[in-house]
Amino acid sequence: MIRLYSILLVVLFLGPVASSGQDFPERPQPPRLINDFADVLDSRAENLLEQELVAFARQTSTQIAVVTISDLEGYDKADYAFQLAEKWGIGQKGKDNGVLILVQPKIGNKRGQAFIATGYGLEGVVPDAVARRIVDNEMIPRFKRNDYAGGIAAGVSVLMELTRGEYTAEGYLKKTGSSGSMLGGIGIIVFFFIILLTSLGRQRARHSSIGHDLPFWVLLSMLGSGSRSQTGSWGSFSSGSGPFGGSGGGFGGFGGGSFGGGGAGGSW
Repeated sequence: MIRLYSILLVVLFLGPVASSGQDFPERPQPPRLINDFADVLDSRAENLLEQELVAFARQTSTQIAVVTISDLEGYDKADYAFQLAEKWGIGQKGKDNGVLILVQPKIGNKRGQAFIATGYGLEGVVPDAVARRIVDNEMIPRFKRNDYAGGIAAGVSVLMELTRGEYTAEGYLKKTGSSGSMLGGIGIIVFFFIILLTSLGRQRARHSSIGHDLPFWVLLSMLGSGSRSQTGSWGSFSSGSGPFGGSGGGFGGFGGGSFGGGGAGGSW
């Protein structure tokens, strides 16, 4: 009888542990950095993002992975992101230079969730406050418009620039921070000044090439908002211009990086 009770206790305690592993998708084979399990990305946008992240990983060894899922399976978004990032081993072993962008889209009454998890080696480069600002400022406003391609690309762009050292975490916070009353005082002036410049530049704009000097996330946003039939300037943004310089070849796989709880997220 004691033996039977022991077996039952083992099943009760280990059963949930064993099943919890099934809540997380297996490491992709063949390896990919963009894993759209929720099916919110256009195939062209997905492939373009994959190319850019592969090129970035080769240039810097930093691995930025994106995972979209339909359900967090009862987990907190942070817990899910950390466990998935550890399970897959995003980043290089020893360097721990991986980043996971986790997105659960808003479906029906289910709130949308997004989280950026940073590996041990990047917690100083992308501190929690910066990760939260990226999610709140760059990603969620676009997600609210169902522009998942544009939101993901905007977040990826900032993460690339930060991990490349193009500016510091403090610099990003200052650049994206609100100046309160000062902004309120000059807002109207700036608004009318922009209108004036726009009016004066319309004739000149007609002679400019479409998409010239636009940020990559803006172009992806255009693609994600229903411009699937458009062609033209997209190819030039996968061949080296801007922060998203693409290159050929596939992703070689994750390197065994570790995560210690750094990151932040938000919901909408």
